[in-house]
Amino acid sequence: MFRNAVGVVGVAGLAVAALLGGAAGASAAEGASPASGGSPSPGVRLEYHAGQNLALEAGDAIWFSLDGMPPGWDKAEVTSPALQEPITLTPLKKGSTQSAQVDAPGTDHRVRSGLRAGTYPVTATSHGRTVATAQLKILAENTAQIYRFVIGPRNASPGSGTPASLRPGSDVRVVLTDLRAAPGEDSLTVTSPVFKGPLTIKTDSPDDPGCKCDDPGTVYAGHAELRGDVPNGRYTVTVVSHHGQQTTKQHVTIAGQPVADGADPSWAVTGGVAATGLALASGGAFAVRRRRSRKAAPSA
Repeated sequence: MFRNAVGVVGVAGLAVAALLGGAAGASAAEGASPASGGSPSPGVRLEYHAGQNLALEAGDAIWFSLDGMPPGWDKAEVTSPALQEPITLTPLKKGSTQSAQVDAPGTDHRVRSGLRAGTYPVTATSHGRTVATAQLKILAENTAQIYRFVIGPRNASPGSGTPASLRPGSDVRVVLTDLRAAPGEDSLTVTSPVFKGPLTIKTDSPDDPGCKCDDPGTVYAGHAELRGDVPNGRYTVTVVSHHGQQTTKQHVTIAGQPVADGADPSWAVTGGVAATGLALASGGAFAVRRRRSRKAAPSA
């Protein structure tokens, strides 16, 4: 696995005449022609795009697109109380049913700063007619987005999952990836009854496994020796980030006999590795590092 910059576009937003389910991945209805008044046009889909597959946050730049517009349309305007200003969409090319966003000099196409976390309505109109509506799910500014928070044998091949169990006295590595790390926060403190004391994990640490799965997040890593006298059981591991504003918890299971002094800690996993990709979501945000669309619920 190699570390590289991955530009992923998160897509969300969906509005058609028929009410669709509000979960991610809802599909569009068929048909397309502008409707009069305040009713959306059947089959016209309004989507928003956020960078790097991140959940949308107050203050973020945003891009919109329409699909399913009737041939011959020329312009639509996207408005929302969550937007800094209205956004103009035009056909991708002559006769196209898809749109392109008009980013003229001086425009500020982003979510307003200072918004509370919540869901906000958005409407696309063309010549006074509503063609599509959608909802923007927005997080408050500076919300942690924990992609993974794992603990495993220090000398084992790094993965995204937390081992089923670890033996007392094991030498372990802790890795946390935050897709929206707080500015200037280069280290975090991890606490748990399984440690001999607080553990500091840092950016640019030699314990950073350098996995592609961590792009484009900020990686904090460090290592520690588990207590040899900790009883078998399930324990909480806690980290506080964003300058004290966000708390994230993980769990680790301790099982088996203590590792003898000088023993190779890499064999201290007593169970299989948990499913790859296990990670904690903080603040309701969870991001998968691949290119895909994220669609919001249609408005009523």
